[in-house]
Amino acid sequence: MEERNELYPVFLKVNKLNILIVGGGNVGHEKLHFLLKSSPNANVEVVAKEFLPETEALAKKHGLKITKSRYKKKQLKKRHVVIAATNDEKLNKRIYTHAKNRYLLANIADTPDLCDFYMGGIVNKGHVKIAISTNGKSPTTAKRLRQFFEEVIPENINQMVENLNEYRSTIKGDFDEKVNQMNKITESLKAKNASND
Repeated sequence: MEERNELYPVFLKVNKLNILIVGGGNVGHEKLHFLLKSSPNANVEVVAKEFLPETEALAKKHGLKITKSRYKKKQLKKRHVVIAATNDEKLNKRIYTHAKNRYLLANIADTPDLCDFYMGGIVNKGHVKIAISTNGKSPTTAKRLRQFFEEVIPENINQMVENLNEYRSTIKGDFDEKVNQMNKITESLKAKNASND
Protein backbone atom coordinates (compact mmCIF):
# COMPACT_ATOMS: atom_id res chain seq x y z
CA MET A 1 0.00 0.00 0.00
CA GLU A 2 1.28 3.45 -0.93
CA GLU A 3 2.43 5.62 1.95
CA ARG A 4 0.32 8.74 2.40
CA ASN A 5 0.47 12.01 4.29
CA GLU A 6 -1.85 11.64 7.27
CA LEU A 7 -1.28 15.11 8.70
CA TYR A 8 -4.43 17.13 9.32
CA PRO A 9 -3.94 20.77 8.22
CA VAL A 10 -5.25 23.48 10.53
CA PHE A 11 -4.85 27.25 10.57
CA LEU A 12 -4.05 28.43 14.09
CA LYS A 13 -4.90 31.91 15.35
CA VAL A 14 -1.45 32.31 16.87
CA ASN A 15 -2.23 35.82 18.07
CA LYS A 16 -4.64 34.15 20.55
CA LEU A 17 -2.26 31.38 21.60
CA ASN A 18 0.72 31.58 23.93
CA ILE A 19 3.80 30.25 22.13
CA LEU A 20 7.27 29.61 23.53
CA ILE A 21 10.32 29.19 21.33
CA VAL A 22 13.43 27.87 23.09
CA GLY A 23 16.62 28.66 21.20
CA GLY A 24 18.33 31.85 20.07
CA GLY A 25 20.55 30.51 17.29
CA ASN A 26 20.01 30.00 13.57
CA VAL A 27 17.24 27.39 13.91
CA GLY A 28 15.37 29.39 16.55
CA HIS A 29 15.65 32.47 14.36
CA GLU A 30 14.32 30.57 11.34
CA LYS A 31 11.32 29.25 13.31
CA LEU A 32 10.53 32.74 14.64
CA HIS A 33 11.04 34.37 11.23
CA PHE A 34 8.65 32.04 9.38
CA LEU A 35 6.05 32.20 12.15
CA LEU A 36 6.06 36.00 12.06
CA LYS A 37 6.19 36.12 8.26
CA SER A 38 2.88 34.28 8.17
CA SER A 39 1.41 35.74 11.36
CA PRO A 40 3.01 39.11 12.24
CA ASN A 41 0.89 39.44 15.41
CA ALA A 42 1.75 36.02 16.83
CA ASN A 43 1.98 35.91 20.61
CA VAL A 44 5.50 34.54 21.12
CA GLU A 45 8.20 34.57 23.76
CA VAL A 46 11.71 33.41 22.90
CA VAL A 47 14.01 32.00 25.59
CA ALA A 48 17.74 31.43 25.21
CA LYS A 49 21.02 32.11 26.96
CA GLU A 50 22.18 34.06 23.87
CA PHE A 51 20.46 35.49 20.79
CA LEU A 52 21.56 36.33 17.29
CA PRO A 53 21.41 40.11 16.76
CA GLU A 54 18.86 39.58 13.96
CA THR A 55 16.62 37.61 16.33
CA GLU A 56 16.73 40.45 18.85
CA ALA A 57 15.92 42.94 16.07
CA LEU A 58 13.02 40.79 14.80
CA ALA A 59 11.59 40.41 18.31
CA LYS A 60 11.87 44.16 18.91
CA LYS A 61 10.18 44.95 15.56
CA HIS A 62 7.19 42.76 16.52
CA GLY A 63 7.12 43.77 20.20
CA LEU A 64 7.91 40.25 21.41
CA LYS A 65 9.38 39.27 24.73
CA ILE A 66 12.83 37.74 24.65
CA THR A 67 14.18 36.22 27.83
CA LYS A 68 17.92 35.75 28.26
CA SER A 69 18.11 32.73 30.51
CA ARG A 70 18.51 29.00 30.35
CA TYR A 71 15.33 27.00 29.79
CA LYS A 72 13.33 26.15 32.92
CA LYS A 73 10.33 23.81 33.07
CA LYS A 74 8.20 26.53 34.70
CA GLN A 75 8.46 28.58 31.46
CA LEU A 76 5.90 26.19 29.95
CA LYS A 77 3.23 27.40 32.36
CA LYS A 78 0.18 28.86 30.56
CA ARG A 79 1.55 27.96 27.12
CA HIS A 80 -0.34 26.35 24.25
CA VAL A 81 2.56 25.58 21.91
CA VAL A 82 6.29 25.06 22.44
CA ILE A 83 9.00 24.98 19.79
CA ALA A 84 12.41 23.66 20.82
CA ALA A 85 15.19 24.85 18.54
CA THR A 86 18.39 24.55 20.57
CA ASN A 87 21.59 22.85 19.44
CA ASP A 88 21.40 20.56 22.50
CA GLU A 89 19.62 17.32 21.56
CA LYS A 90 19.15 16.22 25.18
CA LEU A 91 17.63 19.57 26.13
CA ASN A 92 15.27 19.44 23.13
CA LYS A 93 14.10 15.95 24.20
CA ARG A 94 13.62 17.17 27.78
CA ILE A 95 11.51 20.09 26.54
CA TYR A 96 9.41 17.63 24.54
CA THR A 97 8.84 15.43 27.61
CA HIS A 98 7.88 18.48 29.71
CA ALA A 99 5.50 19.67 26.97
CA LYS A 100 3.81 16.25 26.67
CA ASN A 101 3.35 16.07 30.45
CA ARG A 102 1.35 19.31 30.13
CA TYR A 103 -0.55 18.23 26.96
CA LEU A 104 1.08 21.03 24.94
CA LEU A 105 1.62 20.90 21.20
CA ALA A 106 5.35 20.60 20.55
CA ASN A 107 7.67 20.98 17.60
CA ILE A 108 11.22 19.80 18.17
CA ALA A 109 13.38 21.14 15.35
CA ASP A 110 14.85 18.56 12.98
CA THR A 111 13.33 15.68 14.98
CA PRO A 112 10.14 14.52 13.20
CA ASP A 113 9.42 11.82 15.81
CA LEU A 114 9.19 14.55 18.46
CA CYS A 115 6.83 16.83 16.53
CA ASP A 116 3.08 17.13 16.97
CA PHE A 117 3.06 19.45 13.96
CA TYR A 118 5.34 20.66 11.18
CA MET A 119 5.80 24.22 10.01
CA GLY A 120 5.27 23.78 6.24
CA GLY A 121 5.59 25.98 3.19
CA ILE A 122 3.04 28.80 3.09
CA VAL A 123 1.57 30.78 0.21
CA ASN A 124 -0.04 34.02 1.36
CA LYS A 125 -2.09 36.30 -0.91
CA GLY A 126 -4.34 38.54 1.16
CA HIS A 127 -7.16 36.44 2.62
CA VAL A 128 -5.99 33.35 0.75
CA LYS A 129 -3.43 31.16 2.49
CA ILE A 130 -2.25 27.76 1.32
CA ALA A 131 -0.13 25.48 3.52
CA ILE A 132 2.04 22.84 1.87
CA SER A 133 3.35 19.68 3.48
CA THR A 134 5.50 16.89 2.08
CA ASN A 135 5.18 14.96 5.36
CA GLY A 136 8.67 16.13 6.27
CA LYS A 137 10.14 14.24 3.28
CA SER A 138 11.19 17.07 0.95
CA PRO A 139 11.31 20.74 2.02
CA THR A 140 12.65 21.56 -1.47
CA THR A 141 9.47 20.21 -3.09
CA ALA A 142 7.36 22.27 -0.68
CA LYS A 143 9.41 25.35 -1.59
CA ARG A 144 8.93 24.77 -5.34
CA LEU A 145 5.19 24.24 -4.90
CA ARG A 146 5.00 27.44 -2.86
CA GLN A 147 6.74 29.35 -5.67
CA PHE A 148 4.39 27.80 -8.24
CA PHE A 149 1.24 28.83 -6.33
CA GLU A 150 2.59 32.32 -5.71
CA GLU A 151 2.93 32.74 -9.48
CA VAL A 152 -0.42 31.25 -10.56
CA ILE A 153 -2.74 32.78 -7.94
CA PRO A 154 -3.88 36.14 -9.35
CA GLU A 155 -2.97 39.32 -7.48
CA ASN A 156 -6.66 40.37 -7.37
CA ILE A 157 -7.68 37.22 -5.46
CA ASN A 158 -8.38 39.34 -2.37
CA GLN A 159 -11.02 41.41 -4.19
CA MET A 160 -12.67 38.26 -5.48
CA VAL A 161 -12.81 36.80 -1.96
CA GLU A 162 -14.28 40.04 -0.59
CA ASN A 163 -16.91 40.15 -3.36
CA LEU A 164 -17.91 36.52 -2.80
CA ASN A 165 -18.16 37.10 0.94
CA GLU A 166 -20.48 40.06 0.34
CA TYR A 167 -22.58 38.06 -2.10
CA ARG A 168 -22.78 35.10 0.31
CA SER A 169 -24.36 37.30 2.98
CA THR A 170 -27.22 38.21 0.59
CA ILE A 171 -28.20 34.63 -0.33
CA LYS A 172 -31.53 33.46 1.07
CA GLY A 173 -32.42 29.87 1.93
CA ASP A 174 -30.99 27.04 3.98
CA PHE A 175 -27.37 25.88 4.13
CA ASP A 176 -27.65 23.56 1.11
CA GLU A 177 -29.17 26.31 -1.02
CA LYS A 178 -26.37 28.71 -0.07
CA VAL A 179 -23.73 26.09 -0.91
CA ASN A 180 -25.37 25.44 -4.30
CA GLN A 181 -25.48 29.17 -5.10
CA MET A 182 -21.83 29.67 -4.11
CA ASN A 183 -20.78 26.62 -6.15
CA LYS A 184 -22.56 28.01 -9.22
CA ILE A 185 -20.98 31.46 -9.01
CA THR A 186 -17.47 30.19 -8.29
CA GLU A 187 -17.73 27.68 -11.15
CA SER A 188 -18.49 30.53 -13.55
CA LEU A 189 -15.45 32.47 -12.27
CA LYS A 190 -13.27 29.43 -12.90
CA ALA A 191 -14.61 29.19 -16.46
CA LYS A 192 -13.89 32.89 -17.08
CA ASN A 193 -10.29 32.53 -15.86
CA ALA A 194 -9.75 29.48 -18.11
CA SER A 195 -11.06 31.33 -21.17
CA ASN A 196 -8.73 34.29 -20.48
CA ASP A 197 -5.57 32.14 -20.72
